[in-house]
Amino acid sequence: MTDLVWLSEDDPLPLPRFFHQDDLSLPSGLIALSNEMSPQRLVEAYRLGIFPWYSESEPVMWWCTSPRMVLQVADFKVSRSLLKKIKQVLTDDSWEIRIDSSFNQVIRLCAQVTRSYQGGGTWITDEIIEHYSTLNQWSIAHSVETWHNNRLIGGLYGINLGKMMFGESMFTLEPDASKLALAALCAWCAQVDISMIDCQQETSHLASLGGAPISKTSFLDNLEQRVDLPSPQWAWNKTVLEHWL
Repeated sequence: MTDLVWLSEDDPLPLPRFFHQDDLSLPSGLIALSNEMSPQRLVEAYRLGIFPWYSESEPVMWWCTSPRMVLQVADFKVSRSLLKKIKQVLTDDSWEIRIDSSFNQVIRLCAQVTRSYQGGGTWITDEIIEHYSTLNQWSIAHSVETWHNNRLIGGLYGINLGKMMFGESMFTLEPDASKLALAALCAWCAQVDISMIDCQQETSHLASLGGAPISKTSFLDNLEQRVDLPSPQWAWNKTVLEHWL
């Protein structure tokens, strides 16, 4: 397939492996547009290596970027300061890592984060919040949350299908709070044989944490091998951080 398509409700998404973009005036990686989305469409997209990224006033834009930014779990960078914080969290009962206890709050706090590459806007629209919250109810979307003194101070959310993890967004209200959530997620992924977290787009922040770009072909090869494997149970806590000691 070589042409960008507008999807109707019943149209399948293009297969990224066979999509070639002829129109150089279009943004690289954009492979389809639609007027609406649904939780079912999101599952279809992630299974193919496609993700939505658009603003409130735009049609739904479906992407498969190349190269693809990923975080190999084994490459996650634990700085000295983060290691010190991990040790504190593990020994202090006022610190918790919770899973899916406040998904809606996490995604809304992620939507408030200002990112320079978005021009000050957000792709986490009300429509995104609604549909990802449904995926959370289906045990497909998940939040990893850092709590201190019973206060949510940082976290992230993403999608898990089989042995694939797709990271969506992070937020922090206190230093290192989102890094603690990511460190916990990486540690848990290592335990349950999830080797890669899809980060979608390249940023300097992700690179500083160990993320690196790979080719679209390499990403899709890994996806196709692992997305149909059994998904692990999301029942864990801060003790997974012992992986980094």
